[in-house]
Amino acid sequence: MAGGVMSDGATSGAAGSFEARLAELGIVLPAVAPPVATYVPAVVAGGWVFTSGQLPFIDGALPTTGKVGDGPGLVPAADAAGLARVCALNALAAVRSLVGSLDRVTRVVKVVGFVASDPAFTGQPGVINGASEVLGEIFGAAGVHARSAVGVSVLPLDSPVEVELIVELA
Repeated sequence: MAGGVMSDGATSGAAGSFEARLAELGIVLPAVAPPVATYVPAVVAGGWVFTSGQLPFIDGALPTTGKVGDGPGLVPAADAAGLARVCALNALAAVRSLVGSLDRVTRVVKVVGFVASDPAFTGQPGVINGASEVLGEIFGAAGVHARSAVGVSVLPLDSPVEVELIVELA
């Protein structure tokens, strides 16, 4: 892939690909999560991949459910940030399943994150940082993206977070 820049400043390609960066980080992308309704996990349109919203499935199940916030019975923001990271990895798995290799990605363009929030919780940007940070670890400068972090009252299956990506392809 020409033009990608790794987080250590090296340009991706034969000597340092995004796929190799995953291995360096010890990240194994999961199998693509099957849709929970009538949609597909991702589509290619022109030189772009648009993922559907990805939940933080691990081995086919949500590790936790509920609203994010401070207090008893709520999912702590730090835990939710970890779940947002899982969502981003699930989205990358959907991208890879369509294009064959993350080395075809030239840029992460946009991240949209949804946080099922307790009414008093206003830390949605910090939660979605979990997704943004892993994209930076993997893609370096090519992982810098525009982003929205939105608080919502409920998400599918009572998931605490959901993340979707738009990436540009070579």
